[in-house]
Amino acid sequence: MFATQSDDTSIAITVFFMKLAGYWTAVGRAEKCCRFCALVYTIASLIWGIYVHTFDFYYTRNDFDASLYAICNLLSVLMCVLKLFVMLSHKKDFFRLFLCLERKFLNSNYDSYETMVMGTCKRSCTAFIGFLTFVTLATICSYTVSPLITNIGRNESDRVLPFNLWVGVPISMTPYYEIAYVIQILTAYPTGVCYFCFDNFLCIMNMHVATQFRILQYRLANMKTSNVEEYPRGEFRSCISCSAEMYYDKFKGYVQQHQNLIAYCDKLEEVFNLIALGQVLLFSMLICLDGYQILMANVGTERRLIFVFHLLTSMAQLLMFTYSCDGLIRESLNVATAAYVSPWIYLPMNKYGKTMRNDLILVIMRSRSPCCLTGRGFFVVSLETYTSVLSTAVSYFTLLQETHDV
Repeated sequence: MFATQSDDTSIAITVFFMKLAGYWTAVGRAEKCCRFCALVYTIASLIWGIYVHTFDFYYTRNDFDASLYAICNLLSVLMCVLKLFVMLSHKKDFFRLFLCLERKFLNSNYDSYETMVMGTCKRSCTAFIGFLTFVTLATICSYTVSPLITNIGRNESDRVLPFNLWVGVPISMTPYYEIAYVIQILTAYPTGVCYFCFDNFLCIMNMHVATQFRILQYRLANMKTSNVEEYPRGEFRSCISCSAEMYYDKFKGYVQQHQNLIAYCDKLEEVFNLIALGQVLLFSMLICLDGYQILMANVGTERRLIFVFHLLTSMAQLLMFTYSCDGLIRESLNVATAAYVSPWIYLPMNKYGKTMRNDLILVIMRSRSPCCLTGRGFFVVSLETYTSVLSTAVSYFTLLQETHDV
């Protein structure tokens, strides 16, 4: 168990929604029961969503626009299912990662520069998480409000639901319509929560690890021992020569910090690589289908507004995902440069000076292989992935456009 109180707004927001989904730790029997019920409710909602959209696609397979609408909704639910079950299978590893984030990254002792860097990281996380949360909730609200606007002026027999429901009762008539509407709305919000909350934490972890690599660079490049200030100004060379052993001891601590960060990245890769693969494969199709629903589908303005928000959500989520992974790559590579500009050149060629130079070479060599997140080992996730997904989505859209014209 661990505390979840934090002055980091992005973490507080994400923890709140993960509790709603039932994916969080609990203290006490009552809280554990609530978490379990919330998790069962989330899983049942996702299964219900798969059922509804699968049958919707089956019954509308001869209607091109309606079938693409069903496919888009089905892909969104399947992505949520993938994320939830992968995270459930790695629940212990995930909470170990969060515990390390909370204890070693957020609550360490930093100097003024390091505190500034951490503050910048927190603000960036808050901006990303805040925007993604807003557009996702706006998408859910659009699904909720759209049928109400569409039904204005219609008869009972002609009313529509947020999602098509194929059952053996007159679903548009009272009270069946009201019951179905409430059920669909209550089962839609867990899908929205699962759609973004796990990605929020991945972004937070990536950006904080990248910040830790940046802090490590600063410490390596500005390595000092406790007695440097005791020497007169202008005698830095003699000072550092006399304190080679203390410099080497401090350097060993930084090497251990580097090793811990690499191990943390390896564990991130283990937990999230399957999610990364699924997201990259599905996002290109989702962005393509969103664009089709906005620009070409024969639907009303209310339906188009839904997919405007859905498109913003997909693109923001993909950008946040790839940007945070790209930052991890860049900052882990920059450790090599920071190690090279450390004051090793002034150390004498004694036991500690030689050992530090040899170890420094190993640090530089290891840093040339960046830490990264991959799609199950098939590709490295970076900002290039973002452009590749958009390019693929445009290709799919062109193909859909040609099919529609025919």
